[in-house]
Amino acid sequence: MSPPSRRSGPSVPRQIWVLIVAAFAIAIGFGIVSPVLPQYAHSFSVSVTATAVVVSAFAAFRLLWATPAGALVGRFGERPVYMTGVLVVAASSAATAFAQSYWQLLAFRSLGGIGSVMFTVSAMGLLVRLAPPTIRGRVSALYGATFLLGSIAGPVVGGLLAQFGMRVPFLVYSGTLVVAAVLIGVLLEDPRQTQETGRPTVEPMTVREAFADPAYRAVVTSGFANGWSNFGVRVAMVPLFAAVVVSPEPWVAGAVMAVFAIGNAGILPFASRIADGVGRRPLVIAGTLVNGAFTAMIGLSASVAGLLVVSLLAGAGGGLLGPGQQAAVADVIGSERSAGKVLAVFQMIQDVGAIVGPVIVGLIADRVGYGAAFAVTGALMMAASLPWFRSPETLERVRALHPQT
Repeated sequence: MSPPSRRSGPSVPRQIWVLIVAAFAIAIGFGIVSPVLPQYAHSFSVSVTATAVVVSAFAAFRLLWATPAGALVGRFGERPVYMTGVLVVAASSAATAFAQSYWQLLAFRSLGGIGSVMFTVSAMGLLVRLAPPTIRGRVSALYGATFLLGSIAGPVVGGLLAQFGMRVPFLVYSGTLVVAAVLIGVLLEDPRQTQETGRPTVEPMTVREAFADPAYRAVVTSGFANGWSNFGVRVAMVPLFAAVVVSPEPWVAGAVMAVFAIGNAGILPFASRIADGVGRRPLVIAGTLVNGAFTAMIGLSASVAGLLVVSLLAGAGGGLLGPGQQAAVADVIGSERSAGKVLAVFQMIQDVGAIVGPVIVGLIADRVGYGAAFAVTGALMMAASLPWFRSPETLERVRALHPQT
């Protein structure tokens, strides 16, 4: 007789695995182009500032198009908007490979941001609809780990491909996106068709209704801080701090980023069990406090070893935060309703943090120093835990609706 499973609840549905495989194809492709893009932009003989604009334009257009993307999901459904968004980014990436001027490059990358937010919001909606409510933490952890693996492996592959020319990685990225679109188109059923049979029509959740829920207000608060710290400051400032203050050796900055990802991925299995077994709220509170504390300590690191340890532990804090936060969003919405605009607002607030965080922290670093810059970032992340202390535990409502699981 085989031993009983250590996990309780239903198994991960096949449809979720389709989303996970497609996510890996997208993530590894994005990782392939990420180390090449700044060099490619600079090859058009433009300034460092102009090079940075190409990188930030993608995020800026994601932000501008988040609300329209949510409206499209509400009107046409998650699956077709997901496929359209992926193909838009694929076309943008292919066009980027053949850009003949800086302005063409800027335009093509900006269009890619539109497609990116379309499939990001759609993917979140699909996960909400398709994940069994009692294992939402596990599903979120699996999906997050997939993106981490792709972002770790992608830059290695991108560096190898760049030896054949800086345009090659963009063509490969375009190919991985087409693969993802085909997977979704062929293997993923339309959730609206599979769920509407025999069920009453439920109106989509409105943004006003979502903000009336204290759990959603807590989610967007921690989402803003997460975007500021882990998607913005970590990417823009940590490698610079490592190179300027700690060590000029090129490998150090890459190692610091890698150990953050390792800490993040390593904690995810534990985090998913806590999210589905104990609750979303304690996990997010612990994640914001741990990530914030060790992010603040980055600016105090004076050695390579110290910086690596602090980054590893900050990554673990981020890994605690992710599954609980994503599961709480899904709990607020529920699997019976669409909520494209609600998800778009959450994504938009997170993107705002990722855009403004590095700018403000960069100004602080210039005027006061890196220690103060990272201290502010860490304090902001820890402060994001406060609304969660007053928020209800959303896992309780899931158990009330699904007592049999």
